[in-house]
Amino acid sequence: MQNNSSKSILIDFNQEKEEEYKRVFNRSPLVSSQSVGWDNLTIIYDRQPPIELPKICLKQHCIGILTDIPLPMQTERIIDGCFLRENNVQGDLIIVPANTTHQAAWYSEGCSVAIAIDPVVFAQTIYEVVDPDKIELLPKFANPDPFVYQIGVALKSALIKHGTSSRLYAETLINALILHLLENYSTTRINSVELISGKLPQYKLQQIIDYIQAYLDTDLSLNKLAASVQMSPHYFSRLFKETTGFTPHKYVIRCRIERAQELLKQGKLSIAEIANSVGFVDQSHLNRHFKRLLGITPKDFSQQYKTN
Repeated sequence: MQNNSSKSILIDFNQEKEEEYKRVFNRSPLVSSQSVGWDNLTIIYDRQPPIELPKICLKQHCIGILTDIPLPMQTERIIDGCFLRENNVQGDLIIVPANTTHQAAWYSEGCSVAIAIDPVVFAQTIYEVVDPDKIELLPKFANPDPFVYQIGVALKSALIKHGTSSRLYAETLINALILHLLENYSTTRINSVELISGKLPQYKLQQIIDYIQAYLDTDLSLNKLAASVQMSPHYFSRLFKETTGFTPHKYVIRCRIERAQELLKQGKLSIAEIANSVGFVDQSHLNRHFKRLLGITPKDFSQQYKTN
């Protein structure tokens, strides 16, 4: 690969998510956050054949996670004018900060998750405890990061298997990723345990519980939940878990199962109708979570209740 000194292609995923991807790869990805309806996120999972990419400059922070690399993959990469020959393996993390040029070529096939994070969102994730102006994400050539790899695998699964019903879960993962990047790959290293502690005040906890119950049948997002109590998503998530013992995603799932139990006892709706009315994408999604939490299917629960 030659170091391309020509003008780079400016990419802005805030404007056109998949269209911007096509400008670089000349095709659509296997699946993306846009294709499953996660409009406020930019997450892409794709299988990449051998290719040489043009020099690009993204307006967002770009995080690459190599999720499916059966054999070591030879790659040549240039980040901000610095060249490196890499021997990529499954679990590698690549970081290209916003407004930084990137060019790469690889010579075998592999799959990856790519995440674009707006710099403002990145800096303000925990704005209650860190001055955003002091935070700068650092570039990183491919290097293994087991924690980020697990996030990549979970995001891939959420995109492929669960679609629109998993947006809250995906947002929780992205916030965990941002905090990890702040702690390990930024100019201002932070310690989240020391900086973020305590619990939600009782009135705010009740406020968010009321909000969840009122909008349980909708596609609840982490941003909306946090905004309802005037907090940043990560700060809210951490205090919510400290207070309730559950992440927002797990708490919402439990609320949906409790509501489904009430409706099953009433016996007025079909299981499919109940799944839709409590916010699950379909009956199979309800069945899976219902059995996981209660050890019984909705159908069996309904029959047992009638018998008793």
